[in-house]
Parts: sequence; structure tokens; C-alpha cells
Amino acid sequence: MAGHTDNQIRIEAPFQLVWDITNDVPNWPNLFTEYAATEVVSEEGDTITFRLTMYPDDNGQTWSWVSERTRYYDEKRTHSHRIETGPFEYMNLDWYYEEVEGGVILRWVQDFHMKDTAPVDDEWMVNNINKNSKVQMQVIKDKIEKVYHSRRASEFKTVSIHDCPQDHRRGATIQTLLSPRTVGSTSGFMGGATLQPGEAIAEHYHPYSEEFVFCIRGELEADIDDTVVPVPAGTAILVPKETRHRLRNVGSDEVFAVFHLGPLAPRPELGHVDTETREEAAAVAKKILAAREQQR
Repeated sequence: MAGHTDNQIRIEAPFQLVWDITNDVPNWPNLFTEYAATEVVSEEGDTITFRLTMYPDDNGQTWSWVSERTRYYDEKRTHSHRIETGPFEYMNLDWYYEEVEGGVILRWVQDFHMKDTAPVDDEWMVNNINKNSKVQMQVIKDKIEKVYHSRRASEFKTVSIHDCPQDHRRGATIQTLLSPRTVGSTSGFMGGATLQPGEAIAEHYHPYSEEFVFCIRGELEADIDDTVVPVPAGTAILVPKETRHRLRNVGSDEVFAVFHLGPLAPRPELGHVDTETREEAAAVAKKILAAREQQR
């Protein structure tokens, strides 16, 4: 029989910061609450050999051992194993860093087997590691996020729409200003939409996010599912999540609107689902305008 544990936590901070802090082995006594000291035995390339010493346990026993840890930056993972195994036949530990929208999921996978002479068996150690991993992961999360937010506080960034790329894939002109990529936002993103007379933004919906749309200038209309809603200049509308919507310029002047979506989807590609093409949206807008012209 062998022991296996698999624990993870989401850290709201950039990958590079999470990677740098968690791989600073000499500083682990300041990152974990269970380690009293770290001694680097040797370091070559991406591999470090080090001794870890824990604080005394409830019985006054102080545990210490030597481990080897190798970093695989391109794969966003590390692999460690104990050289001095102590009560273990073997102990392997893999850390995985998965980048997600607004942060990183840090995952610890441990595989081990206790010696027959060990004071505890594999099942006991699995329960102990699972319990302790949750505590230490939360400690690490809190410390890294504190560092991240402290750094951000002194690095407020403004973004000009004139510097933002233009996206025409869904019709009209969409520009994202504030997002996880541009300013490190964690709750949502916002931008501007410019629609020339007769232009439309193709129908779509957001599985995870509400969308707030505020028309700054022009005559905007929103098709919400099968309902037409006027959104003229100075007016805002809330589009609930999982609700189909299309935006159209029904006036003779340019429309400019500001939009905000939140919360963020787990991954960017999951946040937007198209239900028509921009060509189909343009045809719908043209048909509606033509019908109104005939009524006049």
C-alpha cells in the first residue's frame, strides 16, 4: 500500500510572483509556519538540495531531513523527493502552478510509503498531510496576496483607449481598457464600444458574468433575448448572465458606450459565447432599419 494526497488552492496573484516566492527555499521559514530553519546544502542550475528543520511537535520531537527540489519553469511545476527519508520508504512531492484568470491554482501532489518500523501507517499520514496542507496553503495564499496587493497599491495604472487594440471580430469596434492582463483586475473587466450608424455587435451571452452597458453618446438599442430595449445617450442597462444580447446603432451619429463585465470567468475563452456572426448581426440591423424607414 502507498499514500497519496492531492491538495490545491487558488492564489489571487500573478504566476511570476507566486513562482518566485514559493521557490525561494531559503525564505521558507518566513513563508510556512511549520519550518524553523532551512539550510541550503547545494544548488546547481534548477536543482537545490536543502535541509528542512521543523518546530518541535506536541511530544517535543524535532524533525529534520534533506530534500532535493528541481524547478521546471516552462512546465510550471517542481518535483521534490526526500534524500533522508526518515520514517518513509520514499516521499515524492510535485507542485503544479496553473495560471487562471486573475491568479494561479497551486497544487501539491504527494506520493509516499511509510516504513514498517514507522510509528504511523500510510492512512494516518494521508490524513495528517491533508489536514496540514490546507493550513499551510492558506498561510501561503494570504502572505503572497498581501505582497501582491501591497505592490499594486504603489503601482496604480491608467489606460488610455487610444492605446488599446481594436477588436472588430464581432462587429463595430470593441476596446478593452481595464482587465487582468492590463491592470491585474480580479473581479471583472471594462472597455468601450464604438458603433457607426447601422453597425451592430453580434448576439452573444456570458455564462459567468453580468454585463453593464452605459451609452455615452448616440442612439443605441439592445436586443435582449427577443425584447428590443432603447438605450439612448445617458442611459445604462444591465444584461444578466446567460442572457442573449445584441447591440445596434439605430441613429445617424456614432454611438460610444462603456461596458463592464463581472465576475470573471474561470478562463477567458469561457467568458463569451457567440450565437451569431457579425455578418448575421449586420443583416438583422439593416432589416430593422429598413422596416422603420418604410413606416416613416
